Amino acid sequence: MTKLGSALFNRLVIIIPYAWLTIFFLAPFFIVLRISLSETAIAMPPYLPAFNFADGISGIGEKIGQFSFANYVFLAGDALYMNAYISSLKIAVISTVVCLLIAYPVAYGMAKAPSTIRPTLLMLVILPFWTSFLIRVYAWIAILKPEGLLNQLLMTLGLIDEPLIILNTNWAIYIGIVYSYLPFMVLPIYSSLEKMDLSLTEAAQDLGCTPIRAFWRITFPLSMPGVIAGCMLVFIPAVGEFVIPDLLGGSETLMIGKTLWNEFNANRDWPVSAAVATILLLILVVPIMFFQHAQAKADGEGR
Repeated sequence: MTKLGSALFNRLVIIIPYAWLTIFFLAPFFIVLRISLSETAIAMPPYLPAFNFADGISGIGEKIGQFSFANYVFLAGDALYMNAYISSLKIAVISTVVCLLIAYPVAYGMAKAPSTIRPTLLMLVILPFWTSFLIRVYAWIAILKPEGLLNQLLMTLGLIDEPLIILNTNWAIYIGIVYSYLPFMVLPIYSSLEKMDLSLTEAAQDLGCTPIRAFWRITFPLSMPGVIAGCMLVFIPAVGEFVIPDLLGGSETLMIGKTLWNEFNANRDWPVSAAVATILLLILVVPIMFFQHAQAKADGEGR
């Protein structure tokens, strides 16, 4: 390959990811931001645009000082939205911690298993993805409802005298999120543990470390990239989750995904909905930046 061809190839490798981000992230975000700065109207679509692309760059520049931030002021003063954000973050954090507590032993066991059965164990983790996400959530309705399989089993065993009320509560949401996103926690941790040099823990034990101390001093720190990646893969979608709270949590569940859906479809208030989505995105940027910082630090230490 000539130098010119090599330079063009290198530029193409860089341009493609930036083009992807521009088309599928920045452009949609700019459209949502534009709607959030608009005013609600009885029209189709139901808002008055803050500016039109037909006005050109100069027309947009003239209207920058006229942008209305009333929708953001409204969100800041309304307890419903603040409580929805707080509730979503709380549920996402708890679900992420539970996923980590379950996934780490599973991933550790997979990494310690004989190499001949690791592909089978990996397939069992991935197996739920072969079924529709919606079908799996509906299956939990049949399991958790008062006359469902779980209550029937517990009553048959004599562990309870009357059915447990789990469906349409936060407990059902936690169960649904943990079940649905557990593979996203297991796989990154398994990837980190599987590549780890086992001789390091053997050397630590030879030098006097107990197995537990060797785990906390050697194994767990080396698996931190996988732990952080898994936490991000669970936490970020869990914050904006809509299907699981809607089907398992019931009408009283307060999460930002359901609130966003109601504003867009029931209230037809697109500007407020867009403002809700914009703030949610800005909230999620924080863990993404933390993840990137942790990755950069890990790469720096690896060198």
